[in-house]
Order: sequence, then C-alpha cells, then structure tokens
Amino acid sequence: MPGAAAAQPAFDRRDPRAVRRAVRSGAHTGHTGGLAPGIVQANVCILQGEWARDFRTFCERNPKPCPLLAASAPGDPRLPRLAEDLDIRSDVPRYRVYRDGELIEEVGDIAHLWTDDMVAFALGCSFSFEEALIAGGVPVRHVAEGKNVAMYLTSIETAPAGPFRGPMVVSMRPFTPANAIRAIEITARYPAVHGAPVHIGKPEMIGIADITKPWVGDFVGVRDDELPVFWACGVTPQSAVAQARPPLCITHAPGHMLVTDCKNSELSDWGQSMGSDPCG
Repeated sequence: MPGAAAAQPAFDRRDPRAVRRAVRSGAHTGHTGGLAPGIVQANVCILQGEWARDFRTFCERNPKPCPLLAASAPGDPRLPRLAEDLDIRSDVPRYRVYRDGELIEEVGDIAHLWTDDMVAFALGCSFSFEEALIAGGVPVRHVAEGKNVAMYLTSIETAPAGPFRGPMVVSMRPFTPANAIRAIEITARYPAVHGAPVHIGKPEMIGIADITKPWVGDFVGVRDDELPVFWACGVTPQSAVAQARPPLCITHAPGHMLVTDCKNSELSDWGQSMGSDPCG
C-alpha cells in the first residue's frame, strides 16, 4: 500500500546469534532492550594504544560504573569470551564516534575506523539486573513503558587513571520503599552489572539539580509514594572520554548494546576478576 511503513525484516528476537546477525546486516538498528531475554548485554568502549591501557586501569579502579566483562586483544575485533561469532566492528546497532573528546557522529558500522592497535572493552549493563528485578516481582516502569532508562551526570567523582577521570553517570528507577529494599537485595548479588545502588532518595545530594531533565534517556516520573533509586551507569566512560579527550574513541549509543551469548543467571555473585568466566 502506498505510504505504508516498510515491514521490518523478521529475525528470532530471542536468539542472541540471530540478533547479532540482524544488527550486522543492518536489519536491526534500534535499541536492544527486550531482545535476547536471559542474555547479557554489554556497554562498549573502544580505544587505541596507551589510551586503552589507561582505560583498563580506570575500569579496575571504578568497578561500579565500569564492571569489566571482557577486553579484546589489540587489533582483534573478536571477543570470544562473550560469543564465538562476535565482531565488535559491526555487532552494535549504533556506535558513537568521538574525536578529541567531542562526539562527531553516530554510525552503524566501524570497520572503516578500525586499526590494529584498537582494544574493545565490554562492560556490564543494567539490562541484566533489570531482568532479575522483574523476575523477583519488582516492576521496572521504564521497561513496562518501552522507554530508555533515565541517566544523569552527578557530583560523584570517579577514581582517575591517567587522563581518564570525571563525574559518575547514574541511572534512575523509581520504586516504593518496599520495592526499593527488594531492589537493593537483588542487585547487590550482581556486581558484574553495577551491583547495589549508589544513592537513594534526594537527587540534589549527588548533584542532580532537576530530576525531570536526564542527561541521556527518558524521564519516568517519581510518584508521591516512591523514591528515586540511582545505580552507577555504564555510560560513565562517555563522561570520562569527554574529560580525557583521546584522539579517537568509539562507544555504543545509549540503549544500543552489544548482545552476547552469556546468560544473566550466571552473573549472580560473579566477581570482577577477569579470570572468572560468566559464560562458562
């Protein structure tokens, strides 16, 4: 029918390999929330040479916002620890490209930017603990409403490493006091995906002047019987990149995550040691 929206190519939205193929081919370019249920999705940061070495140290010093799941060998676009067929150059629906700390473009493939000294870092994502919350009977409103989580710059300083430093980014979810307690109990068991909250209650105490205006994402209102609960967020590296100003850095666009083959159920109580394998 003339004027009708084009049908989206079909793929198995529950199969992580099918999701990656759809992303790689350009058939899926949107958010990854709700895709491959039960499977770990990861934040991504890609840097070159000495910048990559300093960033790895930054992750090790800031495990709450930057829980490191895997890192590639220099110049190798694969992350076999997370999936055998994964290609970091094409398997994220939307990438952000930064030059000298400035966002210059968003693209769907970075093969033309890839160099032999690039290192790709995959960081834990709150999508995993949100699934655990919902399974535990704690409703997550932005998920129910099909929105991206609200993210905010804070006054909480990260531990610096080389040129990387700056404020922590947090994500916010509103809960009743009873559900907030339950959310703390559940997410504390997932240190590989940000763990327990970093703040509850008064956003102004962590430098958020207006909670209705997220830095990134969609605001979800806090009702009279609810408290805003804040978790460290994997978008923090994008704040650190703005401070460090590397010549080139590539990240995921918020909400457009790397879908792995690892299971969320295997992340519970998984520590930050790179010697522990969540996909074992």
